[in-house]
Amino acid sequence: MKNISRRSFIKLTSASAVALAHSMSIHEFAEAAGQPPLPVGTPILVIVTLNGGNDGLNTVVPYSDSIYKSLRPQLAYTEEQVLPIGDGLALNGSMIGLKSLWDKNQLAIVRGVGYPNPDRSHFSSMAIWQSASRTPIKTGWIGRWIETQPENPFLAISLGTTLPALFQGEKRSGTVLPLTGLTPPTGMLASDYAKTSKKTRRDGQLSASAARSMRDLFTVAETVAPILKNPAPPAADLPTVIGGNAGGESNLSAQFETVAKLIAAGVPTRVWSVSLGGFDTHANELSAQSLLLGTVSNSISKFMSQMRTIGRSRDVTIMVYSEFGRRVRANASNGTDHGTSGPVFIIGERVVGGFHGEQPPLNALRDGDLAVTTDFRSVYGSVIESVLRTPVDRVINGWNDRLAMFTA
Repeated sequence: MKNISRRSFIKLTSASAVALAHSMSIHEFAEAAGQPPLPVGTPILVIVTLNGGNDGLNTVVPYSDSIYKSLRPQLAYTEEQVLPIGDGLALNGSMIGLKSLWDKNQLAIVRGVGYPNPDRSHFSSMAIWQSASRTPIKTGWIGRWIETQPENPFLAISLGTTLPALFQGEKRSGTVLPLTGLTPPTGMLASDYAKTSKKTRRDGQLSASAARSMRDLFTVAETVAPILKNPAPPAADLPTVIGGNAGGESNLSAQFETVAKLIAAGVPTRVWSVSLGGFDTHANELSAQSLLLGTVSNSISKFMSQMRTIGRSRDVTIMVYSEFGRRVRANASNGTDHGTSGPVFIIGERVVGGFHGEQPPLNALRDGDLAVTTDFRSVYGSVIESVLRTPVDRVINGWNDRLAMFTA
């Protein structure tokens, strides 16, 4: 194989140098291991993004409302199919884990969440949710929060391969950690890369950044891989099924497993981001959405059990959101099309459990859609102030509203 010169290496990596700077390196994990672990009692936020636009009406189900049944006769659930939680509402029947958290007053359901003049484009609406701005801006609300804090590459970590807009700051951003870790080059290629990664006094800023990225790749593989191979904390207080904890495997559960391992290891991370796709249910919604919601519910309940095992359950708050809800009326394919408002879930032991915000009435639709009764920035305001311990207007310019969703 042809040897790789420093010049060709820099050329190859220059286009991706900024992205590499946001990838978690093993070198940084090694440095973190030498730092004091995140103190018990430090609030931790886990953000769960449901990509595709989750149907809120079949998540928090108005099963006793005759209008609900008449507008979606093939999609409407009966009382026997759901998990009633009061006020004529119920959780989807697959959400047994979240129902148990509701019964413990550890689940807050914020109803009718959205923003004025809703946008039904997946891309545009997700950009609004992740930036917390109705007008286009380049930064995410967590990215702006990062820039209010002392520099720390572990402060906010997203599980996956792409930095979400949510974590994008003006000068500093969050970090990406691939779910399976990083695999370094081997053989002659590894030897060539090792040579190009060495520091020289002639290095400019870009050269030094690219070389350090390669050094980090080797260090990460040596340090992080063993951490990820360690068993996750047990979920000791969950019911068991055939000898194992209840809840099946999914990509989301694997993301939560990784978060659980790293929290247990004391990594100094305040914000985690995980996600699950598939919620764009234009056809055959009932079975598809129920399976997805079951995955969300099982993954979260198992994770919270793991946090109780390691003594971190009071520190952790989980926020679950989607870019929009769905239309009230079913379509001809037994699915639903892009809509407006929907519920947001806030989960944790410091949460004021129960309903927050007004349920959008089905007899007062806005052009066939649910009304927005709670501005999503009010949810963020509560989280920024109570979990991230930062004044709201330092993150969302000109916004100071919040909901009473947390205990002192």
